[in-house]
Amino acid sequence: MAELAERLIARERAAVPEALNLIDDQRPAQRARAHALLARIEAASGPTGGAWRIGMTGAPGAGKSTLLDLCVQRFRADDLDVGVIAVDPSSPRSGGALLGDRFRMRASARDRGVFVRSMAARERLGGLADATHASVEVLSVVFDVVLVESVGVGQSEGDIAREVDTTVFVAQPGAGDMLQFMKAGILEVPDIFVVNKADLGALAERSAGELSAGLGLAERKSAGWTPPVLLCSARDGTGVDRLMDAMRAHRRHLEDSGELARVRRRACEAFVREALRERYGSFGLGAIGGSEGLDARLARIDAGAFASVQRIGDEIESKLCGAPPEGHA
Repeated sequence: MAELAERLIARERAAVPEALNLIDDQRPAQRARAHALLARIEAASGPTGGAWRIGMTGAPGAGKSTLLDLCVQRFRADDLDVGVIAVDPSSPRSGGALLGDRFRMRASARDRGVFVRSMAARERLGGLADATHASVEVLSVVFDVVLVESVGVGQSEGDIAREVDTTVFVAQPGAGDMLQFMKAGILEVPDIFVVNKADLGALAERSAGELSAGLGLAERKSAGWTPPVLLCSARDGTGVDRLMDAMRAHRRHLEDSGELARVRRRACEAFVREALRERYGSFGLGAIGGSEGLDARLARIDAGAFASVQRIGDEIESKLCGAPPEGHA
């Protein structure tokens, strides 16, 4: 694992598939090796280092994949290496990714400076695969920009926002009025809104107006940033340059305000909570005082997510090997 970690830190592209395959391996011994690898590369990149992480979400059919492909081409024109995690719907037969996003990203997939990894959502409500967080960490030490595209199931955009620095929501014209956007709970999550298919004219402009009106009623995710609402057309490329400018502006805002460190910290804490709950359940967490005990330990985190999962997990297992938690027989 030390050798594989060094290859990744040295930005060796050939090491990426090996690391991602290890992360996706569910055997206990391989999962332990994957945790050791991830702790090493996370420590090397630091709390705010590594690639710029951008998430793109929205309803199926909104044109996310085509728009993402155009953004990748713009990043490549700036001589930036790009890693893409495309979380596809799962095959009902095999459980694997259907690879639809890779098909729609044919232009970028042929570029040697672009790495595309398709992952199956596997019934995850938020449209992200279980291994997404770990895969983002791997790609972040090798590439300059990491783009994550969710399945886009609606009402779960918060999942992708926890994994990335900048969240872009792609809406399609006629998807609903302001009330529908508010009911879906998406107005408070994204950093940038894009109404795709601007070539439809008045319908797209009306949808953009509905979104803009709704933002005035939503609670701000960041006090110093007002999410822009942009009109784009992935079909003819209209507005893509404005989207790139908006993403760069948000990146500058995160760095200048110190918000980037807080965003990464929240992502770390969310991952640790979810990983420990999945591994040990309420009984295991009861050994360290339940949710309150976990919150107290998270407040003292001085390491990365994977090292923290291991450290707190060792404590839980140590306590479970002794007396049962209070209130449990």
